[in-house]
Amino acid sequence: MRIDKDQIWILLDDRAGNRSQVIGVAKCLNRPVENKNLIYSPLAKLPNIIIPPTFATLNKKSQKGFVPPWPGLVIGAGRRTAPVARQIKKLSAGATRIVQIMDPGGTTKDFDLICVPTHDARIKGSNVFQINGAPHSLTPKVMNASREKWLPKLSHLPSPRIAVIVGGSTRRRQFTQAMAENLGLAASAMAKNTGGALLITTSRRSADIEQTLINSIQAQNEFFRWEDKQENPYLGYLACADVIIVTGESVSMCTEACASTVPVYLFAPPKLVTAKHQRFHKYLIDQGYAQYLSNVGEIEARQHPILNSSFEIADMIRSIMEW
Repeated sequence: MRIDKDQIWILLDDRAGNRSQVIGVAKCLNRPVENKNLIYSPLAKLPNIIIPPTFATLNKKSQKGFVPPWPGLVIGAGRRTAPVARQIKKLSAGATRIVQIMDPGGTTKDFDLICVPTHDARIKGSNVFQINGAPHSLTPKVMNASREKWLPKLSHLPSPRIAVIVGGSTRRRQFTQAMAENLGLAASAMAKNTGGALLITTSRRSADIEQTLINSIQAQNEFFRWEDKQENPYLGYLACADVIIVTGESVSMCTEACASTVPVYLFAPPKLVTAKHQRFHKYLIDQGYAQYLSNVGEIEARQHPILNSSFEIADMIRSIMEW
């Protein structure tokens, strides 16, 4: 049995939120890692409760990337990475430690550590560690570097610079045209009332509401469309913002909005967010990280601590690995 105890594999699938969480934790470990990019087969759609440890949930090309020596540590995020991580542990005769971010959606006993957000903690056990929000890679070092890079490009805009981070419809909720218009008007009111400007960026889920949002903006702005071919300014907007507005249907986006200490406002119409999101928003508001966006347009000047559970997870992994 060939094992490289110093090797770390991170499982990266097609969901940006999952990738961000795994990469964020890996960066906090400050150790070399190998990226394993996953492309799923139709079997990955089955519930994990009936899927054994297997590589069969991956397509043939992805499966070829999993050969010994097996690593000392595997980190994955999201339900679909779980059967893959469990198979690696099985083939290593249990020598590989596996860490799962979010509920694996099936058996939990094979995992050395499962990190689940407090607002969505449906499983318990000695290997379950509750975290606040979603881990991410936006460390102070990353944010400072992004600010140095992007601030000269945005210096022509008046302060306060208000970042508007826009998601879109999810599997369970629709981001309607009316919501997009309301967001644009509320953000514009804030910019006009404060003499500032908007830094607006959309996501791949925003395509059907982009034009309505553009039409509703009534303030000086920089607007980046997801499909634009130039460099995505997402990190730059977050790092250079004096204020951040973020749509509330993504836990990852809301957490990353709290990666700096500036005021954060949540745009979260009841029909856009689920009960899970509402519980997370309550945590952010109760702990002083954020507040709901109103149509008044005023900015409440207050700062908050940086929110990033990647550091806590990395510490837990170091303990498990005895590093």
